[in-house]
Amino acid sequence: MSSLAYFDPEYETLSIRINPPQVSVDNSSCKKCTVVKVDSMNKPGILLEVVQILSDLDFLINKAYISSDGGWFMDVFHVTDQQGQKITDPNTIDYIEKALGPKGHTSGVLKSWPEKRVALGQNSMGDYNAIELIGRDRPGLLSEISAVVANLHINVVAAEVWTHNRRIACILYVNDDATSRAVVDPSRLSLLEDQLNNLLRGRDDASSRTSFGAGSTHVDRRLHQMLFSDRDYEYEGCCPDDESYCSMRVRPQVTVERCVEKDYSVVNVHCKDRPKLMFDIVCTLTDMDYVVFHANISSTGPDASHEYFIRHRDGCTLETDAEQDMVIKCLEAAIKRRISEGLSLELCAKNRVGLLSEVTRVLRENGLSVTRAGVTTEGEEATNVFYVSDASGKPVVDSRTIETLRKEIGETMRFSVRKTETASAARTTEEGNGWGITSFFFGSLLEKL
Repeated sequence: MSSLAYFDPEYETLSIRINPPQVSVDNSSCKKCTVVKVDSMNKPGILLEVVQILSDLDFLINKAYISSDGGWFMDVFHVTDQQGQKITDPNTIDYIEKALGPKGHTSGVLKSWPEKRVALGQNSMGDYNAIELIGRDRPGLLSEISAVVANLHINVVAAEVWTHNRRIACILYVNDDATSRAVVDPSRLSLLEDQLNNLLRGRDDASSRTSFGAGSTHVDRRLHQMLFSDRDYEYEGCCPDDESYCSMRVRPQVTVERCVEKDYSVVNVHCKDRPKLMFDIVCTLTDMDYVVFHANISSTGPDASHEYFIRHRDGCTLETDAEQDMVIKCLEAAIKRRISEGLSLELCAKNRVGLLSEVTRVLRENGLSVTRAGVTTEGEEATNVFYVSDASGKPVVDSRTIETLRKEIGETMRFSVRKTETASAARTTEEGNGWGITSFFFGSLLEKL
Protein backbone atom coordinates (compact mmCIF):
# COMPACT_ATOMS: atom_id res chain seq x y z
CA MET A 1 0.00 0.00 0.00
CA SER A 2 1.51 3.30 -1.08
CA SER A 3 0.83 6.76 0.23
CA LEU A 4 1.71 10.23 -0.93
CA ALA A 5 4.29 12.18 1.03
CA TYR A 6 2.84 15.01 3.09
CA PHE A 7 3.60 18.50 1.78
CA ASP A 8 3.24 21.42 4.15
CA PRO A 9 1.87 24.41 2.18
CA GLU A 10 3.64 26.73 4.63
CA TYR A 11 6.98 25.48 3.26
CA GLU A 12 6.46 27.33 -0.02
CA THR A 13 6.68 30.72 1.75
CA LEU A 14 9.21 29.66 4.39
CA SER A 15 12.18 31.43 2.79
CA ILE A 16 10.20 34.66 2.43
CA ARG A 17 9.08 34.50 6.06
CA ILE A 18 12.63 33.88 7.25
CA ASN A 19 14.03 36.64 5.03
CA PRO A 20 11.08 38.99 4.38
CA PRO A 21 11.35 41.57 1.60
CA GLN A 22 12.62 45.00 2.57
CA VAL A 23 10.97 47.95 0.80
CA SER A 24 11.72 51.63 1.18
CA VAL A 25 10.20 54.69 -0.49
CA ASP A 26 12.70 57.55 -0.18
CA ASN A 27 11.97 61.17 -1.12
CA SER A 28 15.06 62.72 0.46
CA SER A 29 18.09 61.20 -1.28
CA CYS A 30 17.21 62.39 -4.80
CA LYS A 31 16.24 65.93 -5.69
CA LYS A 32 13.91 65.17 -8.59
CA CYS A 33 12.74 61.57 -8.11
CA THR A 34 11.31 59.24 -5.53
CA VAL A 35 13.65 56.29 -4.92
CA VAL A 36 11.98 52.90 -4.44
CA LYS A 37 14.28 50.14 -3.16
CA VAL A 38 13.33 46.47 -3.00
CA ASP A 39 15.50 43.76 -1.39
CA SER A 40 14.02 40.27 -1.46
CA MET A 41 14.63 36.57 -1.84
CA ASN A 42 14.91 35.85 -5.57
CA LYS A 43 12.18 33.92 -7.35
CA PRO A 44 11.12 33.45 -11.01
CA GLY A 45 9.26 36.43 -12.41
CA ILE A 46 9.86 38.75 -9.47
CA LEU A 47 11.30 41.57 -11.59
CA LEU A 48 8.22 41.59 -13.81
CA GLU A 49 5.96 41.65 -10.74
CA VAL A 50 7.74 44.68 -9.29
CA VAL A 51 7.81 46.58 -12.59
CA GLN A 52 4.14 45.72 -13.11
CA ILE A 53 3.20 47.33 -9.79
CA LEU A 54 5.06 50.54 -10.65
CA SER A 55 3.64 50.61 -14.18
CA ASP A 56 0.07 50.06 -13.00
CA LEU A 57 0.46 53.14 -10.83
CA ASP A 58 1.43 55.05 -14.00
CA PHE A 59 4.87 55.92 -12.62
CA LEU A 60 7.63 56.99 -14.97
CA ILE A 61 10.83 55.01 -14.36
CA ASN A 62 13.69 57.45 -14.98
CA LYS A 63 16.49 55.19 -13.72
CA ALA A 64 16.74 51.65 -12.42
CA TYR A 65 19.46 49.31 -11.21
CA ILE A 66 18.72 45.58 -11.05
CA SER A 67 20.80 42.77 -9.56
CA SER A 68 19.58 39.24 -8.87
CA ASP A 69 22.60 36.94 -8.95
CA GLY A 70 22.40 34.07 -6.50
CA GLY A 71 19.40 33.84 -4.20
CA TRP A 72 18.85 37.55 -3.57
CA PHE A 73 17.07 40.20 -5.58
CA MET A 74 17.96 43.91 -5.27
CA ASP A 75 16.22 46.70 -7.19
CA VAL A 76 16.51 50.49 -7.11
CA PHE A 77 14.00 52.57 -9.09
CA HIS A 78 13.98 56.35 -9.57
CA VAL A 79 10.36 57.21 -10.32
CA THR A 80 8.06 60.20 -10.79
CA ASP A 81 4.38 60.63 -11.56
CA GLN A 82 3.15 61.48 -15.05
CA GLN A 83 3.75 65.20 -14.41
CA GLY A 84 7.38 64.55 -13.46
CA GLN A 85 6.79 65.12 -9.73
CA LYS A 86 7.85 63.02 -6.76
CA ILE A 87 5.43 60.50 -5.26
CA THR A 88 4.20 62.16 -2.07
CA ASP A 89 0.66 60.88 -1.59
CA PRO A 90 0.65 58.84 1.67
CA ASN A 91 -1.92 56.33 0.35
CA THR A 92 0.15 55.61 -2.74
CA ILE A 93 3.33 55.16 -0.69
CA ASP A 94 1.48 52.86 1.71
CA TYR A 95 0.23 50.76 -1.20
CA ILE A 96 3.75 50.43 -2.64
CA GLU A 97 5.16 49.29 0.70
CA LYS A 98 2.37 46.74 1.19
CA ALA A 99 2.37 45.44 -2.38
CA LEU A 100 6.14 44.98 -2.58
CA GLY A 101 6.65 44.04 1.06
CA PRO A 102 6.16 40.76 2.97
CA LYS A 103 2.36 40.82 2.77
CA GLY A 104 2.48 41.29 -0.97
CA HIS A 105 4.67 38.21 -1.44
CA THR A 106 2.84 35.91 0.98
CA SER A 107 -0.81 36.90 0.65
CA GLY A 108 -1.13 37.81 -3.01
CA VAL A 109 -1.19 41.59 -2.58
CA LEU A 110 1.62 41.76 -5.12
CA LYS A 111 -0.79 40.71 -7.80
CA SER A 112 -2.22 43.39 -10.06
CA TRP A 113 -5.21 45.52 -9.18
CA PRO A 114 -8.40 43.76 -10.34
CA GLU A 115 -9.00 46.41 -13.01
CA LYS A 116 -5.63 45.56 -14.58
CA ARG A 117 -6.38 41.84 -14.84
CA VAL A 118 -8.49 40.02 -17.35
CA ALA A 119 -10.38 36.77 -16.95
CA LEU A 120 -10.07 34.64 -20.03
CA GLY A 121 -13.09 32.52 -20.58
CA GLN A 122 -16.75 31.73 -20.24
CA ASN A 123 -16.20 31.39 -16.54
CA SER A 124 -16.58 35.05 -15.80
CA MET A 125 -14.55 37.25 -13.49
CA GLY A 126 -17.22 38.41 -11.06
CA ASP A 127 -19.99 40.02 -13.08
CA TYR A 128 -18.23 39.96 -16.43
CA ASN A 129 -17.19 37.67 -19.25
CA ALA A 130 -13.96 38.38 -21.06
CA ILE A 131 -13.57 37.90 -24.80
CA GLU A 132 -10.26 37.77 -26.66
CA LEU A 133 -10.05 38.67 -30.34
CA ILE A 134 -6.97 38.51 -32.57
CA GLY A 135 -6.81 39.01 -36.31
CA ARG A 136 -6.04 41.19 -39.30
CA ASP A 137 -6.80 44.86 -38.71
CA ARG A 138 -8.74 47.03 -41.14
CA PRO A 139 -10.43 50.44 -41.00
CA GLY A 140 -13.71 50.28 -39.08
CA LEU A 141 -13.11 46.82 -37.59
CA LEU A 142 -13.59 47.95 -33.98
CA SER A 143 -16.88 49.57 -35.01
CA GLU A 144 -18.03 46.30 -36.58
CA ILE A 145 -17.00 44.28 -33.51
CA SER A 146 -18.83 46.57 -31.09
CA ALA A 147 -21.93 46.56 -33.32
CA VAL A 148 -22.10 42.74 -33.20
CA VAL A 149 -21.87 42.80 -29.41
CA ALA A 150 -24.52 45.53 -29.08
CA ASN A 151 -26.96 43.73 -31.41
CA LEU A 152 -26.95 40.78 -28.99
CA HIS A 153 -27.86 43.15 -26.11
CA ILE A 154 -24.47 42.65 -24.49
CA ASN A 155 -22.81 45.62 -22.83
CA VAL A 156 -19.08 46.42 -23.09
CA VAL A 157 -17.99 47.45 -19.60
CA ALA A 158 -14.26 47.66 -20.30
CA ALA A 159 -11.92 46.99 -23.20
CA GLU A 160 -8.32 47.25 -24.34
CA VAL A 161 -7.40 47.32 -28.03
CA TRP A 162 -3.92 47.32 -29.57
CA THR A 163 -2.98 47.31 -33.24
CA HIS A 164 0.45 46.62 -34.70
CA ASN A 165 1.70 45.65 -38.16
CA ARG A 166 -1.83 45.31 -39.52
CA ARG A 167 -2.86 42.99 -36.66
CA ILE A 168 -5.38 43.72 -33.92
CA ALA A 169 -5.55 42.28 -30.40
CA CYS A 170 -8.60 43.09 -28.33
CA ILE A 171 -9.90 42.07 -24.91
CA LEU A 172 -13.51 42.95 -24.06
CA TYR A 173 -15.18 42.76 -20.65
CA VAL A 174 -18.89 42.28 -21.26
CA ASN A 175 -22.08 41.52 -19.36
CA ASP A 176 -25.78 41.01 -19.96
CA ASP A 177 -27.70 44.24 -20.51
CA ALA A 178 -30.80 42.98 -18.69
CA THR A 179 -29.10 41.59 -15.58
CA SER A 180 -25.76 43.45 -15.45
CA ARG A 181 -24.29 40.04 -14.71
CA ALA A 182 -22.12 37.69 -16.71
CA VAL A 183 -23.69 36.03 -19.74
CA VAL A 184 -24.27 32.39 -18.78
CA ASP A 185 -26.42 31.09 -21.65
CA PRO A 186 -24.11 28.76 -23.67
CA SER A 187 -26.10 29.21 -26.89
CA ARG A 188 -25.89 32.98 -26.62
CA LEU A 189 -22.14 32.86 -26.02
CA SER A 190 -21.73 30.46 -28.93
CA LEU A 191 -23.69 32.80 -31.22
CA LEU A 192 -21.51 35.73 -30.15
CA GLU A 193 -18.34 33.73 -30.80
CA ASP A 194 -19.54 32.57 -34.23
CA GLN A 195 -20.50 36.07 -35.35
CA LEU A 196 -17.22 37.58 -34.19
CA ASN A 197 -15.22 34.81 -35.85
CA ASN A 198 -17.08 35.37 -39.12
CA LEU A 199 -16.30 39.07 -38.84
CA LEU A 200 -12.60 38.54 -38.14
CA ARG A 201 -12.19 35.91 -40.86
CA GLY A 202 -13.93 37.94 -43.54
CA ARG A 203 -10.72 38.02 -45.57
CA ASP A 204 -9.74 34.36 -45.24
CA ASP A 205 -7.39 35.04 -42.37
CA ALA A 206 -7.05 31.60 -40.78
CA SER A 207 -5.13 32.94 -37.78
CA SER A 208 -7.97 35.24 -36.71
CA ARG A 209 -10.04 33.99 -33.79
CA THR A 210 -12.38 34.78 -30.95
CA SER A 211 -11.85 32.84 -27.74
CA PHE A 212 -13.13 32.31 -24.24
CA GLY A 213 -10.06 30.85 -22.51
CA ALA A 214 -9.33 29.81 -18.96
CA GLY A 215 -7.33 31.42 -16.19
CA SER A 216 -6.32 35.05 -15.78
CA THR A 217 -3.39 37.33 -16.38
CA HIS A 218 -2.44 40.99 -16.41
CA VAL A 219 -4.31 42.62 -19.31
CA ASP A 220 -1.28 44.38 -20.87
CA ARG A 221 0.79 41.24 -20.57
CA ARG A 222 -1.99 39.22 -22.16
CA LEU A 223 -2.14 41.62 -25.14
CA HIS A 224 1.61 41.20 -25.60
CA GLN A 225 1.18 37.42 -25.45
CA MET A 226 -1.65 37.45 -27.98
CA LEU A 227 0.29 39.49 -30.54
CA PHE A 228 3.47 37.48 -29.91
CA SER A 229 1.56 34.24 -30.45
CA ASP A 230 0.10 35.78 -33.62
CA ARG A 231 3.69 36.48 -34.74
CA ASP A 232 2.95 40.16 -35.40
CA TYR A 233 6.71 40.77 -35.44
CA GLU A 234 6.88 39.00 -38.80
CA TYR A 235 4.22 41.03 -40.61
CA GLU A 236 5.15 43.94 -42.81
CA GLY A 237 4.11 47.26 -41.34
CA CYS A 238 2.35 49.86 -43.43
CA CYS A 239 3.98 53.29 -43.66
CA PRO A 240 2.19 55.93 -45.76
CA ASP A 241 4.20 57.44 -48.58
CA ASP A 242 5.02 60.58 -46.64
CA GLU A 243 8.58 61.42 -45.59
CA SER A 244 7.52 63.75 -42.77
CA TYR A 245 5.38 60.97 -41.29
CA CYS A 246 7.99 58.23 -41.67
CA SER A 247 10.64 60.41 -40.02
CA MET A 248 8.60 60.36 -36.82
CA ARG A 249 8.49 56.58 -36.68
CA VAL A 250 12.02 56.07 -35.44
CA ARG A 251 12.79 52.37 -35.19
CA PRO A 252 14.02 51.23 -31.76
CA GLN A 253 17.67 50.22 -31.75
CA VAL A 254 18.05 46.76 -30.21
CA THR A 255 21.34 44.86 -30.14
CA VAL A 256 22.48 41.60 -28.54
CA GLU A 257 26.09 41.01 -27.48
CA ARG A 258 27.97 38.41 -25.48
CA CYS A 259 29.53 39.10 -22.07
CA VAL A 260 32.17 36.37 -22.04
CA GLU A 261 33.56 37.17 -18.58
CA LYS A 262 30.24 36.57 -16.80
CA ASP A 263 28.62 34.28 -19.39
CA TYR A 264 25.64 36.53 -20.10
CA SER A 265 23.93 37.75 -23.23
CA VAL A 266 23.64 41.55 -23.10
CA VAL A 267 20.59 43.19 -24.64
CA ASN A 268 20.86 46.93 -25.31
CA VAL A 269 17.80 49.02 -26.20
CA HIS A 270 17.90 52.67 -27.30
CA CYS A 271 14.63 54.39 -28.18
CA LYS A 272 12.30 57.24 -27.33
CA ASP A 273 11.33 57.12 -23.69
CA ARG A 274 7.67 56.65 -22.78
CA PRO A 275 5.49 55.31 -19.95
CA LYS A 276 5.55 51.52 -19.41
CA LEU A 277 8.61 51.02 -21.62
CA MET A 278 10.44 48.90 -19.05
CA PHE A 279 7.34 46.80 -18.42
CA ASP A 280 6.96 46.02 -22.13
CA ILE A 281 10.60 44.94 -22.43
CA VAL A 282 10.74 42.86 -19.24
CA CYS A 283 7.35 41.30 -20.00
CA THR A 284 8.54 40.17 -23.43
CA LEU A 285 11.84 38.76 -22.15
CA THR A 286 9.99 36.89 -19.39
CA ASP A 287 7.44 35.39 -21.79
CA MET A 288 10.29 34.30 -24.07
CA ASP A 289 11.72 32.39 -21.08
CA TYR A 290 14.69 34.69 -20.47
CA VAL A 291 15.83 35.66 -16.98
CA VAL A 292 17.18 39.14 -16.26
CA PHE A 293 20.12 38.93 -13.83
CA HIS A 294 21.29 42.54 -14.02
CA ALA A 295 19.93 45.68 -15.66
CA ASN A 296 20.77 49.34 -15.94
CA ILE A 297 18.01 51.74 -17.05
CA SER A 298 18.38 55.47 -17.69
CA SER A 299 16.57 58.23 -19.56
CA THR A 300 18.10 61.47 -20.82
CA GLY A 301 15.61 63.97 -22.11
CA PRO A 302 13.30 62.23 -24.58
CA ASP A 303 15.55 59.18 -25.01
CA ALA A 304 15.92 55.99 -23.01
CA SER A 305 18.81 53.53 -22.71
CA HIS A 306 18.21 50.02 -21.32
CA GLU A 307 20.84 47.33 -20.73
CA TYR A 308 19.82 43.80 -19.67
CA PHE A 309 22.14 40.90 -18.76
CA ILE A 310 20.14 37.77 -19.52
CA ARG A 311 20.24 34.01 -19.88
CA HIS A 312 17.63 31.57 -21.00
CA ARG A 313 15.74 29.88 -18.18
CA ASP A 314 17.80 26.74 -18.81
CA GLY A 315 20.98 28.74 -18.13
CA CYS A 316 22.12 29.10 -21.75
CA THR A 317 23.02 32.34 -23.48
CA LEU A 318 21.96 33.32 -27.00
CA GLU A 319 24.46 31.32 -29.02
CA THR A 320 23.11 31.53 -32.55
CA ASP A 321 22.33 34.41 -34.89
CA ALA A 322 18.77 33.09 -35.21
CA GLU A 323 18.22 33.34 -31.45
CA GLN A 324 19.61 36.86 -31.35
CA ASP A 325 17.53 37.99 -34.34
CA MET A 326 14.40 36.57 -32.72
CA VAL A 327 14.97 38.53 -29.51
CA ILE A 328 15.66 41.72 -31.47
CA LYS A 329 12.51 41.41 -33.60
CA CYS A 330 10.29 40.57 -30.62
CA LEU A 331 11.57 43.46 -28.50
CA GLU A 332 11.16 45.90 -31.38
CA ALA A 333 7.57 44.75 -31.77
CA ALA A 334 6.88 44.98 -28.03
CA ILE A 335 8.16 48.55 -27.93
CA LYS A 336 6.19 49.67 -30.99
CA ARG A 337 2.86 48.08 -29.99
CA ARG A 338 2.14 50.78 -27.43
CA ILE A 339 3.40 53.73 -29.50
CA SER A 340 0.57 55.89 -30.80
CA GLU A 341 1.21 58.99 -32.86
CA GLY A 342 -1.19 61.82 -33.56
CA LEU A 343 -4.26 62.40 -31.42
CA SER A 344 -6.10 60.72 -28.60
CA LEU A 345 -9.80 61.42 -28.15
CA GLU A 346 -11.42 61.05 -24.74
CA LEU A 347 -15.17 60.74 -24.47
CA CYS A 348 -17.13 60.42 -21.23
CA ALA A 349 -20.84 59.55 -21.05
CA LYS A 350 -23.35 57.48 -19.12
CA ASN A 351 -22.70 53.84 -19.93
CA ARG A 352 -25.28 52.00 -21.99
CA VAL A 353 -25.49 49.15 -24.48
CA GLY A 354 -24.28 50.30 -27.87
CA LEU A 355 -22.24 53.27 -26.62
CA LEU A 356 -18.98 51.89 -27.97
CA SER A 357 -20.68 50.94 -31.23
CA GLU A 358 -22.15 54.42 -31.61
CA VAL A 359 -18.88 56.24 -30.97
CA THR A 360 -16.75 54.01 -33.22
CA ARG A 361 -19.34 54.31 -35.99
CA VAL A 362 -19.04 58.11 -35.89
CA LEU A 363 -15.24 57.83 -36.01
CA ARG A 364 -15.42 55.49 -39.00
CA GLU A 365 -17.90 57.70 -40.85
CA ASN A 366 -15.52 60.62 -40.44
CA GLY A 367 -12.62 58.73 -41.98
CA LEU A 368 -10.73 57.97 -38.74
CA SER A 369 -9.00 54.67 -37.93
CA VAL A 370 -8.50 53.54 -34.33
CA THR A 371 -4.91 52.45 -33.65
CA ARG A 372 -5.33 51.87 -29.91
CA ALA A 373 -8.26 52.15 -27.51
CA GLY A 374 -9.22 51.81 -23.89
CA VAL A 375 -12.72 51.63 -22.38
CA THR A 376 -13.36 51.86 -18.65
CA THR A 377 -16.51 52.15 -16.55
CA GLU A 378 -16.70 53.66 -13.07
CA GLY A 379 -20.18 53.56 -11.59
CA GLU A 380 -22.53 54.56 -14.40
CA GLU A 381 -19.97 56.62 -16.33
CA ALA A 382 -17.96 55.18 -19.20
CA THR A 383 -14.70 56.69 -20.43
CA ASN A 384 -13.64 55.84 -23.97
CA VAL A 385 -10.15 56.78 -25.15
CA PHE A 386 -9.18 56.34 -28.80
CA TYR A 387 -5.85 56.93 -30.50
CA VAL A 388 -6.73 57.75 -34.08
CA SER A 389 -5.15 58.32 -37.48
CA ASP A 390 -6.68 59.31 -40.78
CA ALA A 391 -7.87 56.70 -43.27
CA SER A 392 -4.41 56.42 -44.86
CA GLY A 393 -2.75 55.75 -41.51
CA LYS A 394 -1.16 59.17 -41.09
CA PRO A 395 -1.33 60.62 -37.56
CA VAL A 396 -2.20 64.17 -38.63
CA VAL A 397 -5.99 64.61 -38.47
CA ASP A 398 -7.62 67.63 -40.08
CA SER A 399 -9.01 70.15 -37.58
CA ARG A 400 -12.32 70.25 -39.47
CA THR A 401 -12.76 66.56 -38.73
CA ILE A 402 -12.33 67.23 -35.01
CA GLU A 403 -14.90 70.01 -35.12
CA THR A 404 -17.33 67.70 -36.91
CA LEU A 405 -16.83 65.10 -34.18
CA ARG A 406 -17.53 67.74 -31.56
CA LYS A 407 -20.85 68.55 -33.21
CA GLU A 408 -21.89 64.92 -33.66
CA ILE A 409 -20.74 63.58 -30.31
CA GLY A 410 -20.18 66.55 -28.03
CA GLU A 411 -23.86 67.23 -27.35
CA THR A 412 -24.37 63.95 -25.51
CA MET A 413 -20.98 63.40 -23.87
CA ARG A 414 -17.86 65.20 -22.74
CA PHE A 415 -15.33 65.31 -25.55
CA SER A 416 -11.67 66.31 -25.38
CA VAL A 417 -8.58 65.96 -27.51
CA ARG A 418 -5.00 65.29 -26.49
CA LYS A 419 -1.91 65.42 -28.68
CA THR A 420 0.49 62.53 -28.14
CA GLU A 421 4.05 63.53 -27.37
CA THR A 422 5.63 61.34 -30.03
CA ALA A 423 4.01 63.18 -32.93
CA SER A 424 6.16 66.29 -33.06
CA ALA A 425 5.15 67.20 -36.59
CA ALA A 426 1.47 66.85 -35.80
CA ARG A 427 1.96 68.92 -32.66
CA THR A 428 3.32 71.84 -34.68
CA THR A 429 0.28 71.75 -36.94
CA GLU A 430 -2.23 71.55 -34.10
CA GLU A 431 -0.95 74.18 -31.70
CA GLY A 432 -2.85 76.99 -33.35
CA ASN A 433 -6.18 75.20 -33.51
CA GLY A 434 -7.25 75.72 -29.92
CA TRP A 435 -8.26 72.09 -29.40
CA GLY A 436 -8.89 70.99 -25.86
CA ILE A 437 -6.12 69.03 -24.18
CA THR A 438 -6.90 66.50 -21.48
CA SER A 439 -4.46 65.13 -18.95
CA PHE A 440 -5.92 61.61 -19.27
CA PHE A 441 -3.33 58.88 -19.69
CA PHE A 442 -4.37 55.81 -21.64
CA GLY A 443 -4.48 52.46 -19.93
CA SER A 444 -4.94 53.64 -16.35
CA LEU A 445 -7.59 51.22 -15.08
CA LEU A 446 -6.77 51.68 -11.42
CA GLU A 447 -9.13 52.60 -8.67
CA LYS A 448 -8.47 56.02 -7.25
CA LEU A 449 -6.24 55.69 -4.24
